[in-house]
Amino acid sequence: MGSPRPAGAGLGLALLSAATFGTSGTFARSLIDAGWSADAAVAVRVGIAALLLAVPAAVALRGRWAVLRRSLGNVGLFGLLAVGGAQLGFFNAVRYLPVGVALLLEYSGIVLVVLWMWARHGERPRRLTIAGAAVAVAGLILVLDIIGGAAIDPVGVLWGMVAAVGLATYFVLSARVDPQLPSIALACGGMAFGAAILVLLGVAGALPLDATFGTVDFAGHTMSWLAPVAGLSLIAAVVAYVTGIAAARLLGAALSSFVGLTEVLFAVLIAWLVLGELPSVVQGIGGTLIIAGIALVRLDQLRTAPAVPDDLVAGPADEAGVNLSRVSR
Repeated sequence: MGSPRPAGAGLGLALLSAATFGTSGTFARSLIDAGWSADAAVAVRVGIAALLLAVPAAVALRGRWAVLRRSLGNVGLFGLLAVGGAQLGFFNAVRYLPVGVALLLEYSGIVLVVLWMWARHGERPRRLTIAGAAVAVAGLILVLDIIGGAAIDPVGVLWGMVAAVGLATYFVLSARVDPQLPSIALACGGMAFGAAILVLLGVAGALPLDATFGTVDFAGHTMSWLAPVAGLSLIAAVVAYVTGIAAARLLGAALSSFVGLTEVLFAVLIAWLVLGELPSVVQGIGGTLIIAGIALVRLDQLRTAPAVPDDLVAGPADEAGVNLSRVSR
């Protein structure tokens, strides 16, 4: 048996990851309003993030290149589905559906995580986990404020499910990848692979990669396009992915996926602070329900401590995960 999982550090990293992921919409909006295509914004976001992580990832891999070689399949799958698939699915869903509906479809991926853990590892969800899922999803619906009954386009629903599969892959692979592969190496490799796929699809004409290089309007101020690109790459990609992977290794796939629901709450709060979009009372109630749902899932795990298989927990050799939990990036 290993040492007890540092749940406090894991929850802190998961919340930091959710908060930084929640900034992506605000940063991307200024670029898209200035003439960028969503696909170009995604490609630049993950491409620059991969370059920024290249040197730290190489340092973390010293003496472990064999680990990277045997993990190439998982890294490629992470880049294809968890990075490229999730973001492409979401941004294309937004073309056909309201943003709230598209985001709700993407976060249905947490249900896929629970179903996968049940089918693959025999982890039948217990009553508290089911209750937590129901409460958190109810809160998510209130935060997104989509109860008014928007028209549903089946093409948008299909893209939304692509995003859901990508999100579920993100949580499962983050928790299950070889524990000797540093978290920062997984993030760098996955984003490099995802960026390469996006660029190849753009060159082939399958995706529009449109960009402008003038000034943009961000938070009521006119500034260079480099500012939101930097925020999108550094905050919403580098910090978000690395801390999210480390959190999934500490908490396991199921709990980290539920904590990830708070991304929606953070996105609403950031839009309020930066764009002046004040959350409604209903959204505040929804945010409270999300936190309550996460608490129920956490309580369920505490009642049955070794519920998650040992191979989901990063071992002592995962120095990147340990360092991240200490530094709180």
